[in-house]
Amino acid sequence: MTERLTAREFLALVTDDATFSELPHADGPWRPDGPLGWPGYDASRARAAERTGEAESVVCGTGLVEGTRAVLVSFEFGFLGGSLGHRTGDRLEAAYAYAREHRLPVVPLVATGGSRMQEGMLALTQLQRVARQSALTRAAGLAQIAVVRDPATGGGWATLGAGADVVLALPGAQVGFAGSRVRPPDADPAAYTAEAQVAAGSADAVVPPGELRATLGRWLRLLTAPSGGPAPVPEPLGARDLPAGGWEAVRRARDPGRPRAGAYLDAYFTDRVALSGDRCGGRDPEGMLCGFGSHAGRTVAYAAQTGTATRPAGYRTATRLIHLADRLGIPVLTLVDTPGAANDAEAERAGAGPAIADLFGAVASARTPVTTLVIGEGGSGGALALAAPGSTWATPDSYFSVIAPEHAAAILKRPPAEVEATAGQLRLRPQDLAALGVIRTSEQLFPGTGDRRSEERM
Repeated sequence: MTERLTAREFLALVTDDATFSELPHADGPWRPDGPLGWPGYDASRARAAERTGEAESVVCGTGLVEGTRAVLVSFEFGFLGGSLGHRTGDRLEAAYAYAREHRLPVVPLVATGGSRMQEGMLALTQLQRVARQSALTRAAGLAQIAVVRDPATGGGWATLGAGADVVLALPGAQVGFAGSRVRPPDADPAAYTAEAQVAAGSADAVVPPGELRATLGRWLRLLTAPSGGPAPVPEPLGARDLPAGGWEAVRRARDPGRPRAGAYLDAYFTDRVALSGDRCGGRDPEGMLCGFGSHAGRTVAYAAQTGTATRPAGYRTATRLIHLADRLGIPVLTLVDTPGAANDAEAERAGAGPAIADLFGAVASARTPVTTLVIGEGGSGGALALAAPGSTWATPDSYFSVIAPEHAAAILKRPPAEVEATAGQLRLRPQDLAALGVIRTSEQLFPGTGDRRSEERM
């Protein structure tokens, strides 16, 4: 872990030069040694103030991060371990209220050991105040991007940190609900690190200090740019002619050389940042790519399948993305490309059905426009969950089917020799899907058809 910076040193690290301005604060009444009359508490606070130059464990203010103004909350770990007391709660509440009043995103810079024991339950209940302020800010459509430093433990991690929309972490930082002095003696210390939280889907990325301002600035710029119009349909990168038969469509979609999600995202976005993890203990980086990017000067959110079987964590991450984009007023682009949902025992234990159900619900209820392009295999409900009803297109080297031709033949008790004929009967080619009203057509995808929308919805 790199050297631990003070609250103000960390603010200087992430904000543009000379742009941070501290918010005014008015501390409430105080009784000797705090609300519990804890012997020596006033003396401990006085020593902490002398040592750090701060009157409390947080410094709150506004500043520019790569040109985007935000409310920043920086913890001073040197002040009683960055712990939360009721005056800390006063300052946090005021900072969040200021953010809502001025329509600014909130950036907690978290370094804390948890709630202040010298204030007992009154300190612990500050977490409820923080949670309410975060919820009100979320309901107001404002982004919250946390940076977790060393250490970020206890209720501070479980509210200001893990409760943010996006979580960035410093390399090697101690991050976890349990602090180092209250864990089981045989606990693996590697489980309580920034890297472990990313691997478990609880944080989005580990960012070195030297890259933090630029990374945080990109996130803030992208998440503070709402847009009312739908995301444009990407240009096809592979075949331009339509397949002659059903099996040819399947063969094209399964071709290892066909352009995949990464190629489409690179071509579509000038820059992008990745959202990682389902916040439920899982990630699916091989099956689902999620994030926000810049396209033609606008922010567009994306959830893209990669051509492999999608795991429950992938569906949950896509659901998380769509909910966030919907709340921030950012259009969504989804790329469908999967032979289907993962169907092994592990996937069932991880809740494949509920994860797919939640994604169906997120797409169906989204108020922000969702645009879908099928770029490869569209395998059954595992693909359909990511597709927008009435706003789905397909490339000439893709197919969409109720079931894979091989599985359809097996269910119908047909011999393997009839798989290709079954593919034709399923009417899974792009032109079949258009005729059925399942997808929309456009000149760029179906030359000579113009642009029409089926009266029927998916």
